[in-house]
Amino acid sequence: MSIQKTSLPSRGRILIVAGGTGGHIYPALSVAQALKDLHSEIEIHFAGTPRGLENQIIPQEGYPLHHIPIGRLNRNIALKERLLTLVRLPGAFFRSWTLIRKLKPDLVVGFGGHASGPLLLMASLVRIPNAIWEPNAHPGMANRILSRFVDHCLVVFPEAAKGLKFRNLVQVGMPVRPSIEALTQNPTLEQVHRPLRVLVFGGSQGARGINRAVMEGLISQAESWDGQVEIVHQTGSADYAHIKSQYDQSPHPLPVQVFEYLHDMDQRYLWADLVVARAGTGTLSELAACARGSLLIPLPTAADNHQQKNAEVFAQQGAAIMILQKDFNGVSFSQMIEDFIAHPEKLVLMSRAVRSLHRPQAAQQMADLLSHLR
Repeated sequence: MSIQKTSLPSRGRILIVAGGTGGHIYPALSVAQALKDLHSEIEIHFAGTPRGLENQIIPQEGYPLHHIPIGRLNRNIALKERLLTLVRLPGAFFRSWTLIRKLKPDLVVGFGGHASGPLLLMASLVRIPNAIWEPNAHPGMANRILSRFVDHCLVVFPEAAKGLKFRNLVQVGMPVRPSIEALTQNPTLEQVHRPLRVLVFGGSQGARGINRAVMEGLISQAESWDGQVEIVHQTGSADYAHIKSQYDQSPHPLPVQVFEYLHDMDQRYLWADLVVARAGTGTLSELAACARGSLLIPLPTAADNHQQKNAEVFAQQGAAIMILQKDFNGVSFSQMIEDFIAHPEKLVLMSRAVRSLHRPQAAQQMADLLSHLR
């Protein structure tokens, strides 16, 4: 697509909608910082819902956060919640209109989250320049609808074009945190450590299905894996006490360090030979940046099954191995680990393949692009 360009006013104002999960929020924050680097006097506001993760993250970064009262409408959501969301829609549109009228933004950008729908539709209606960013191979419901109305659609996966009605798409990268972006300076994995280093996490909240399978597999193989494997396991807060207790009660010493939360993910990625994780876009972008092969277990309840679609793209490129949650258990986990121990060259090949999926400096490129949208 050929972008029509105009300079964003140096003292302009941008309203960014991002909420719900870190996969929406952290890329938005990365682009916001890149925009500030380009235009030091630009004013950036965020919008989200009153209950999302954005309320814990965005204010700490120093940005104003405005609330749009809206819930979820996805098919996998309980009927009662969907009906309540429909009842709240008029109020959400009115709140979106009043917010736009108050802030008078030069540009509205949707990074995902429940507030994106009403706010982007209102921006389109009142002819405020706007854009949506779709990070998944299979677009979510909100962006599928919004693609009919917005000015610009920015996509990470070219496969997303199949689900969007707006045909003039721009392919962009997945913005990652500066500490992760710095890992692109490191070479791909050329030699696997002995013992094999495995990093396990299910996102900031953890993943019970992953936690249980890894725990069962590790405990059952404690003796045979002695000196063969080292595991760092982030469980999330809900499962931490139980998983740690099970590890502590094992009759054999276990080669595992268990954490509720990891604050130094850049160093953990560098340490690992293999990552076991969900297939959210934030995780996938970080895997590509740090060039680490992975065992991906898509979240089965993810909206529109988008995590499986994302994981399939990585698996088709030889950048990861995907296994569905229903097939992932202690036995299958231990079998895969033993296969990697016997064939470490597979991890070297995955490292090279996944690095090819990374688009460097994505936040800076998106900031430059957004600076010229109209």
